[in-house]
Amino acid sequence: MNTRNLMDQLLKAGNEMFNNTGAASPQTSGQPDAPQGGQSPLNGLLAGAGGGALAAGALGLLLGSKKGRKIGAKVATYGGLAALGVVAYKAYDNWQKNQGVANATPPQTVDRLPAPEAEQHSRAILLAIIGAAKADGHVDDRERALIDQEIARLGADDALQRWFDDQLRQPLDPARVAAAASTPEMAAEMYLASALVVDEESFMERAYLQELVKQLRLDPALVSELDTQARAAAG
Repeated sequence: MNTRNLMDQLLKAGNEMFNNTGAASPQTSGQPDAPQGGQSPLNGLLAGAGGGALAAGALGLLLGSKKGRKIGAKVATYGGLAALGVVAYKAYDNWQKNQGVANATPPQTVDRLPAPEAEQHSRAILLAIIGAAKADGHVDDRERALIDQEIARLGADDALQRWFDDQLRQPLDPARVAAAASTPEMAAEMYLASALVVDEESFMERAYLQELVKQLRLDPALVSELDTQARAAAG
C-alpha cells in the first residue's frame, strides 16, 4: 500500500464517525467526541466505504479538533485525498490570479499529478497532519498503539508502517515538517491540511501553525486564501 492509498483509507474510515446523526461510533474507546449536527452540502466530498470503529478512532486521534474531524469526514466522501487537492487548487489558483500572474501554469496539486508525484505529495501531507495532530501533545503512547493497529489493519506494508510510527514518535519540529515541501503547491497543501486539523482556540496549536507558515515560506496572501477555502470546506 502506498501513502496516498493509506490516506484515502483513513479518510474514508472517518466517514464512520460522521453518519447522518453526526455521531461517532460508540465502540471506540478513548476517541474524542465528534461534532454534532447533520451532514452539510460538502459531506458528499468525503464519502467512502466502511472502516469500522477502530479506523474512526484512529482518524479522530489524528485529526484532533472538531473542525479537523469534520473536514476529515467530508474529504473522505469526495474521494479521499483528492478533495484536499481540489481545495488547495482553488486557493492557489485564486492567489495566482490576484497576484496578476500572466500565463501562470495551473497549480500542480495532489489531485492533478501522476502517481509518483502524487505519492510524494501524499507523504508530505500525511507528515503535516501528523505534526499538527501532535501540536497539543494529545497523541500519547496508548493512542499511538491504536493508530498503529489501524494502519496495519488497513494493509500498510512494513516500511510504510515503520515510517508512520517513526513520524508519530519524532519530537515536534515545524522546520522538519516544512522541509518535506519540495514545491510551492506541496507547501500550500501541507499548510491547508495542518490548518484543517489544528484547533484555533488552542494557543499551542496556533503557535505551531504560525511557525509552520514561517518555515514553509508561504506568501501571506496565499495563506489568507487557503484559510478562506478551508473555512468554506469545513463550514
